[in-house]
Parts: sequence; structure tokens; C-alpha cells
Amino acid sequence: MADVDVMRSQTVEVKKTRKVKKTTTTKRRESSDQTGEVTITEMEQSEFINQNQNALEDKQGGEYTKAMSKDWHSGHFCCWQCDESLTGQRYVLRDEHPYCIKCYENVFANVCEECNKTIGIDSKDLSYKDKHWHEACFLCNKCRISLVDKQFGSKADKIYCGNCYDAQFASRCDGCGEIFRAGTKKMEYKTRQWHEKCFCCCVCKTAIGTKSFIPREQEIYCAGCYEEKYATRCIKCKKIITSGGVTYKNEPWHRECFTCTHCQVSLAGQRFTSRDEKPYCAECFGELFAKRCTSCTKPITGIGGTRFISFEDRHWHNDCFICAMCKTSLVGRGFITDEQDVICPECAKQKLM
Repeated sequence: MADVDVMRSQTVEVKKTRKVKKTTTTKRRESSDQTGEVTITEMEQSEFINQNQNALEDKQGGEYTKAMSKDWHSGHFCCWQCDESLTGQRYVLRDEHPYCIKCYENVFANVCEECNKTIGIDSKDLSYKDKHWHEACFLCNKCRISLVDKQFGSKADKIYCGNCYDAQFASRCDGCGEIFRAGTKKMEYKTRQWHEKCFCCCVCKTAIGTKSFIPREQEIYCAGCYEEKYATRCIKCKKIITSGGVTYKNEPWHRECFTCTHCQVSLAGQRFTSRDEKPYCAECFGELFAKRCTSCTKPITGIGGTRFISFEDRHWHNDCFICAMCKTSLVGRGFITDEQDVICPECAKQKLM
């Protein structure tokens, strides 16, 4: 259970008056006058109580009541509420005033939360947060065991033993599903919470503690395991790409790994082309795979939008497709082949004449 609540018991001191029988004694005193006659005077000896304390003097003797460290006429020591005599009766002092048992219970006694009956002066009054119970009524709201001298918890104005409170209301660990006992260290992230030992990487089971972690789909990963499982890896070297990197055909590469397949020069930020899904720099691609110009014999790569002319099994750069005689460009014009050369129609006429 999360918290332990403490109750207190209330005890009322009940007193009883004591009757006292007062007796008197007399002394005889004789005196004579000049005539020789004797006069006898009866002198009453009574108990006197200091007048500064406002005590009573009973000149004729009889019963009186001794209570509250004072002496009272029997008919004067009465209940403060109903004025019934308390002589020979049990009474309760409240704010220095005496009350008979009935009046005290009617005016001051608490009502039990469980049975709704008055908690009389002969019963122990157990209280918690302005609520009161008979000792026999102080029970767990669910399993009904006595909570006297036991730990208990409260929820929605009801009291529960420790086990029932934990079972119904205690928060639980998102890792093991067990409750958090009092004093248990709790690790929290957003709306979730764990025991310290349960807050661990879901892969290597190492306790996270105060180290960095990465949450993913309700799971917690340490940084190492997260990178191992989910981090982007280079398609060439298979190692994690921690920063930078390039993408080619939707596949990630380290910048230093994205190189020409033939010469290994870096292609990051450079013009390149591919063959059979492999990247090549322009020079290597031209040397290895491009058609060659019939005129200059250099490769025709097509990189950068280069145009070329093809005729039968021969190819020319646009700039190289010219008349072999007058050097006029034949792009977009008619031409005549002369063995390995191409010539314009005008030069062909001159050659035939």
C-alpha cells in the first residue's frame, strides 16, 4: 500500500461521587456569677473549610457530597445538562462541568461509522480523519478483518487492510505487474512507471537507472541495443550510419562508402551513372560500357544530356557528326556515306564530277 494511516483512540474518564457522614461534638463549659449560680452552654464543634475556597459549612451535621475536590450539599451536585442529582452516581467532567452518563453520551459521544450507534463511555472510541468506530466495528471494508493495531489504507471514505488496499488501489509496475510497496523506489516516464529493477532494456535486460534510453512501441531500449536493432545501416559496409550519409535507389550509404564500383573514387556530390545496379563515375562508365564515337573514338556517355547520332552500327557525338570534306555539321541534314566517312550531299556531287 502506498500510505499507512494511523488511528487514535479516545478515552473518557468517569468519576463517582462519595458520600460523607459529618458528625458534631459538644463541649460543656461551666461559669459562675456572683450569686453562685452555674450556667451550662452547649458548644457545637463543626468542620470548617477555608472561606477563601468558597467551601460549605454544615452546622447541623449529616451527609454531603465530595467531588471535583470540593464539598457539595447532596442536592446541589447535579448534571450540568439535566440538573439530575449526581450524588452516588457516575459522572463525566467536560470543560470543568459534570454530566450524567446519559446526557454526556447524548451531547458529546460520537456515532460509529459502521453500525451508526452511539459509542458509549464504556466503549473504546477509535477515530481517523474525523470518523469514529467502536473497536469491534473497526473492520476492513472488503475482507472484514479487524484493523485494530494494524496498518490500513483509506479510499473514497472507506478503510481497507493493507492487502485489500494494495490489491484494489495500489499502482502497479508496467514491467512485472506487481504493486509498489511502501518505500519502494519508482521509475517514471510519461504515464508509465516501473520498479527500479524492472526499468531495464527489453533486449539485454540491463537496468537503465539514470542512463539514456529510447522508447519504441511500448518497449524500452538502451542506446546500444536500439542502435543494433533499429539504426540505419550502410548497404555496403553494414555498419550504423550515425550522421550524414547518402541515399541511392532508396538504400543508405556512408558518404565514404558510396564510391565508383571500378575506381573507388567517392561519388558523393559527383555525377555518376549505374550499370547492373552498381554506381560508376562518368570516366569509368565511359571506358567500360559507353559507345565510342566513330570520329573521335572517345566514349559517348550520355551524362549531362549529351546527344549523339547513331547510324547502323556506328555512333557520333553531335559535334563530331560532320562532313568529312567540308566539315559542315550534318546534324538534322541528309548525308551520304563514303566508306567509313560521311559527307554532305554537296560534297558528294563534287566528288562524283
